[in-house]
Amino acid sequence: MNIPEGWSEKDNTLYRKFEFKDFSEAFAFMVRVAIEAQCMDHHPFWQNVYNKVEITLSTHDAGNIVTEKDIQLAQKINSLF
Repeated sequence: MNIPEGWSEKDNTLYRKFEFKDFSEAFAFMVRVAIEAQCMDHHPFWQNVYNKVEITLSTHDAGNIVTEKDIQLAQKINSLF
């Protein structure tokens, strides 16, 4: 599996931190990600503080490991950034 640009693999998860101009931009990004995640039925663990969004991906029904589903979602998230 090739880890998408900007993501790191740690403890059976993919992780990336995104930074935006302000809260509105960060929140708008989260809405776009939420729509893609819902379409894939694959939902991230994430947190948002002001202009920062941190996302962690793993596949729960595969035993909390990184799978192709996580790679695909990470690629989609990158395209939204």
